[in-house]
Amino acid sequence: MSDTPPRARLSAPPGFSAEVPAAAAPAGGPSLVYVGIAIVAVLYVARDLLIPLVLSILLAFVLAPVARALRKAGAPRVASVLVAVLLAVGMISAFAVLMGRQLADLANELPVYQATVSRKLDSLFGGGGGLLGRASDLLRDLGERLGPRAEVPAGPGTGAAAPPLPVEIREPAPGVLTLMQRVIGPLLGPVATTGIVVVLVIFLLLYREDLRDRLIKLIGSRDLQRTTAALNEAAARLSRFFLAQVALNAGFGVFISIGLWAIGIPNPLLWGMVAGLMRFVPFIGGVIAAAFPLLLAVAVDPGWTMLIWVVALFAVSEPIMGQVFEPLIYGHSTGLSPVAVLLATAFWAWLWGPVGLLVATPLTVGLVVLGRHVDRLEFLDVLLGDRAALEPAEAFYQRALAGDGDGLAEQADLHLRTHRVATYYDEVALRGLALAQEDASRGVLDRGRLDALRARVDDLLDDLAEHEDDVVEGPVTEGPVAPDDPPAPPEADTEAVPPGWATPGAVLLVAGRGRLDAQATAMLGQVLARRGFGVAALPNDALRDPDLATRHPSVRAVVFSALEGGSGAASARYALRRLRRRFPAALTVVGLWGATRDSPTYQALKAEAETIPEAHTLRDAAALLLRQARVQEPLEAEAA
Repeated sequence: MSDTPPRARLSAPPGFSAEVPAAAAPAGGPSLVYVGIAIVAVLYVARDLLIPLVLSILLAFVLAPVARALRKAGAPRVASVLVAVLLAVGMISAFAVLMGRQLADLANELPVYQATVSRKLDSLFGGGGGLLGRASDLLRDLGERLGPRAEVPAGPGTGAAAPPLPVEIREPAPGVLTLMQRVIGPLLGPVATTGIVVVLVIFLLLYREDLRDRLIKLIGSRDLQRTTAALNEAAARLSRFFLAQVALNAGFGVFISIGLWAIGIPNPLLWGMVAGLMRFVPFIGGVIAAAFPLLLAVAVDPGWTMLIWVVALFAVSEPIMGQVFEPLIYGHSTGLSPVAVLLATAFWAWLWGPVGLLVATPLTVGLVVLGRHVDRLEFLDVLLGDRAALEPAEAFYQRALAGDGDGLAEQADLHLRTHRVATYYDEVALRGLALAQEDASRGVLDRGRLDALRARVDDLLDDLAEHEDDVVEGPVTEGPVAPDDPPAPPEADTEAVPPGWATPGAVLLVAGRGRLDAQATAMLGQVLARRGFGVAALPNDALRDPDLATRHPSVRAVVFSALEGGSGAASARYALRRLRRRFPAALTVVGLWGATRDSPTYQALKAEAETIPEAHTLRDAAALLLRQARVQEPLEAEAA
C-alpha cells in the first residue's frame, strides 16, 4: 500500500470534477517516520549486498535491448544473453585497462608538471619577494610572535632532568604471505563485486519473464492486462533511457578526448573517460570533469592559451549536450524535478559513496517510472517526478486561497504562452472558481478567506484585461449550445462583429447570486470584449431596478452568468423571468458554467423556458452570440 494517502474525488460541480489528495490520518505519521528510518538503516547496513544488486539491475536494463536484438537476429536465448554480457564485460574491462595505463603515464610525468607549475607561480607572484612570498613571511612571523616561547634548557649541575633519548622502532622485513595479502587484499573486494554483478546480470536477463510474473503477482494480479502493459512500458522506457544515456555519455567522452588532444592536453583519453563517467553525476559532474584538464593546462603550458581553450571546450560542449542532444534523443526531461535530482544525488552519495553518486539519477528515474505505472508506488512519482502535484484548476484555487497573487499571475503567464485567455478562463480559472464555490456552499470557506480569494482573482482579471492574445491555437471545438446539441464549429477571432452589436451595452451581462458569479461574469465580459462585442456587466441586485431597460436602451442580448452550484434553482429561475420581462425583444442566453443535464439549476431553467439558448463555456457563449448577431444583421437591415 502506498505511503501517501489515496486520491479522493472532490464533490465539485458537474463538469468540473477534479482529484485532490485526501487528508492523511495523523496517527500514521510517526509510524511512517520509523519505517523511513528503518529503510535507510537497511540500505546502509546492507550496502555490500545492495550495491551489486542495483548495478546488476541497471546493467540489465541497458543490455536488454541488445539481447532482444540478438534474439531477433536468430541467436538462441542463452547465447544472446551471454554474448550481450560478454560484450559489456569486454568493453568495461578495456575501459578499465586503458584508464589504468593513462593514470600510470600521468604519474610518470607529474614531476615535470610540478616544475612547470612552480615556474609559473614564481613568474606570477614574483618569487619569494613577490606578493605570495611576503604574505608567507608575514604569517610565519605572526605565528612565531603569538606562539609560546621556548624555555632555555638548564645547564649542567643545575639538577635539571637530562634530555630524552631518541628511540627508533624497526619492523621486520615482510614475508611472502604478507606481501601477497597487501597486494591481493585490496583487489578481492572489487573482483568479487564484479563477479557477483556479472552473474546477477546473466540471471536477470535469462529469467526476466519469470521475475516479471512474480512482480505482477505482488502488485496487481487482479488486472493482468493493465499491470502487464504498465510493466512492459516501464521496462521499455527504462531500457531506452539507460541505453541512450550510456551512448550519449560515451559520445561526449570521445568528443572531449578529441578536443583535448587537439588542444595538446596530455592523456586526453583518460580525461575523456572521466568526462563520460562524470556526466552520470548531475549538476557537479561537468565541473569535476573539467577540473583535471584545467589543472593540466596550467601545468603543461607556460602561458595561458591552453587553459582558455579547455574552458571554452567544456563551456560549449556541456550546454550543447544538455540542451540539444539529450532532448533530441530521450526527451526534454528525465521526468525528475530538479530538487529531487539534487536530493537524490546527495542521499545516495552519502549512503553508498562514489557508487551512489553515479547511480543516483538512473536509480531515481527507475523509481519514478515505477511510481507512474504502479498504483501502490504512486507516491514516488508525486515526491520525485516533475509533473505538477496539483491539477491547474486546483493550483489556481490553492494560490487564490492562500492570497498568492504572484503565484496566480505566474500560473496564468505559463498557460498563456500556449493558450489564449478564453481557453485559460474555461480550463483553469472557472474550474478553480467552481472548487471554491463548492467549498463555500459547504460552509468550509469563511467570509474572510472568501473575500481575500475574490480580491486576488479580481487583481488577476485586472492584469489580464490588458493581455494581448498573440498565441495561434489549433482549432478549438466549441462546446455544445445545449447538452443534446452537436458541437458548434469554431469561430475565427478575426471575424468582425456587426456594428449594432459592437455599440456599448449591446450585450448585457447579469451575474447570478453565487458568491463567485461576479468573477465568472467579469471573465465572460473580457472574452466577449476581445471578440468585439459592446459589453456591460451588472450585479444580480440590478434586477430589482424597475428602470433597468430604460437605463440600457441599446441591449440586443442579455446573458445570465452563473457558476453551477452558486445560484440556487429558484434564484436562477427568478432572474431569468425578470430578464425576459425587462428585455422582451432582446436575445436571452443562459450561461451555466460547468452545468450538465442532471444539474438542478439546468432542469429548473429548462422548465422555465425550453427554447432559451445556453452555453457551458465562455467560448460557447462568444460563438453563440456571434452566430445570433449574423442571423439578426440582415433582418435589421431589411427593417431599416
